[in-house]
Amino acid sequence: MLEIIPITALKDNYIWLLENKINRHAVIIDPSEHEPVLEFIKIRGLIPIAILITHHHWDHVGGIAGLINEFGIPVYTPKNEAVRGSTNPVSEGDIINLSELGLNIRILDVPGHTSGAIAYYTEKMLFSGDTLFTAGCGRLFEGSPAEMYHSLSKIKKLSDDVLVYCGHEYTVSNLEFASTVEKNNKSIQKRLSMALQTRKLGQPTVPTSLKIEKQTNPFLRCEEESIINAASKRAGRILDNPVEVFATIRSWKDSI
Repeated sequence: MLEIIPITALKDNYIWLLENKINRHAVIIDPSEHEPVLEFIKIRGLIPIAILITHHHWDHVGGIAGLINEFGIPVYTPKNEAVRGSTNPVSEGDIINLSELGLNIRILDVPGHTSGAIAYYTEKMLFSGDTLFTAGCGRLFEGSPAEMYHSLSKIKKLSDDVLVYCGHEYTVSNLEFASTVEKNNKSIQKRLSMALQTRKLGQPTVPTSLKIEKQTNPFLRCEEESIINAASKRAGRILDNPVEVFATIRSWKDSI
């Protein structure tokens, strides 16, 4: 039996830990710090077998050294990014066989947030790092709007029932922005209300289903009339290219 556990770190990071409840083996995804992971592993009596990294930013790799020192386990990282401690660079088309967890993890190249970012996925789950957030997407620190749009388009092709595990708790602020883009979208308003209640209880709003993201995430809906109209109004001209629509919305979000 597989359990996916969020370990909170820093201000709003999630370190994801995949645990086989039967044999106690575990995989760690994007450890920003090592201390909370070590504490959790000790309490649960787990046996770590690998670390998976989605991109090179410090708040996703800061715990690698401490975990390697403790466990000496392999570290899977984006092939097109330099990550200290990497033992297994991977890219789209590669498959990571985690037999101890009964998983074959596939890779998607998703440049945009960083130039070589990757996502890890199976038929039921997606670990998107800072590429796709709940109701949002990552800032473009190294990639172009076209790269991020195409990366999100790849993700959008995955099954609706895939659960999205992203790297930060940004749901409320992302939905507040989404409701600004689409003031009359009742699905967004309902989701925002639920997210506010969840956070008030101190609970994570992640994961979410890709189906919900396709319905309420403006960055996955750049071909829809309501998003095109909002972006065109923001730009002061008619936009007829989804990459331009995406770029306008991303710039709009960055300005807030």
